[in-house]
Amino acid sequence: MFIDSASFRVSSGHGGAGAVSFRREKHVILGGPDGGDGGDGGDVYFIVDNNSHTLAAYKGKRSLSAKNGEAGQGSRMNGKKGESLELIVPPGTAVYDADTNELLCDLTEQGQRVLFLKGGKGGLGNIHFKNSVNQAPEYAQKGLPEEVKNVRLELKLIADVGLVGFPNVGKSTLISVVSNAKPQIANYEFTTLTPKLGQVAVDEYNGFVMADIPGIIEGASDGRGLGIKFLKHIERTKILLYMIDLANYRDLKEQFNTLRAEVKKFSPELFSRDYAVALTRIDACDDVSKIADFIAHLGLNGDISYKQDIYEFDANKPYFVLPISSLSGENINELKFSLLELLKRK
Repeated sequence: MFIDSASFRVSSGHGGAGAVSFRREKHVILGGPDGGDGGDGGDVYFIVDNNSHTLAAYKGKRSLSAKNGEAGQGSRMNGKKGESLELIVPPGTAVYDADTNELLCDLTEQGQRVLFLKGGKGGLGNIHFKNSVNQAPEYAQKGLPEEVKNVRLELKLIADVGLVGFPNVGKSTLISVVSNAKPQIANYEFTTLTPKLGQVAVDEYNGFVMADIPGIIEGASDGRGLGIKFLKHIERTKILLYMIDLANYRDLKEQFNTLRAEVKKFSPELFSRDYAVALTRIDACDDVSKIADFIAHLGLNGDISYKQDIYEFDANKPYFVLPISSLSGENINELKFSLLELLKRK
């Protein structure tokens, strides 16, 4: 099950109390205080692990906590430190304060280990309070309290290329053809219900990661359809590939303008990323003149395709507009190499 958000209460461990104890042994006169210190409470860590892909481990959790430190004992025996709590998360996990919505930490790198909450310090035993005035102190320190946070975890997939398009325009078919991903594919809208990642091999030495998200409809940035729930998964992508369906009942310009508007409303920063356009299902298109009309609508020069000079790149324009067919393989290799060229510019 793909779970990309979770909320729960997390706390470190309480420090153990110091001991009040006096040495009492036969033949030992006036042994004096010998109370040990309390152990420190356990810490809370977030650890990034590539082998973890969702936040399913935290589904239904209400509260998680590290262990408390143990109390000190006589004979100068210190209490045991509380066991730390290690929260394993996949790369791309953002940790927010659930009460203030403040971003507390962003976890993106494999092996990253972040100390999130410090355990309470253990209290000192009465042995520390002996002095010339007070030879037999009958008090010790209590342990310091734990730290507590209400947190919300949000998983945002990390990919190089993010696919953006209306439902049923060929995003899943494309990622299944060019990568190792095996998404569900069917001839109806909203086949894709969860994001998918695929590793695209361009040649023997180069490749990139592509992310497919559920189709976006008009109003997705305001909560319609599945869009707003999954748009966050392309926030970390370096470039966007807009998928425009040549066989769709929607006009090409309508598809493109709606998608761009929804991305801009969701995140102006994401909207400003480099992008390209793939015109899908060229094999089912019976009027290629509408491709030229669409390219002209974007203020570009070209008949049925367009590509910028990578050395004179204008970020306000798509790097390329390319008709493709995932079924027949038309222009698929050119698509992969062109996306790699744009990524190398980053």
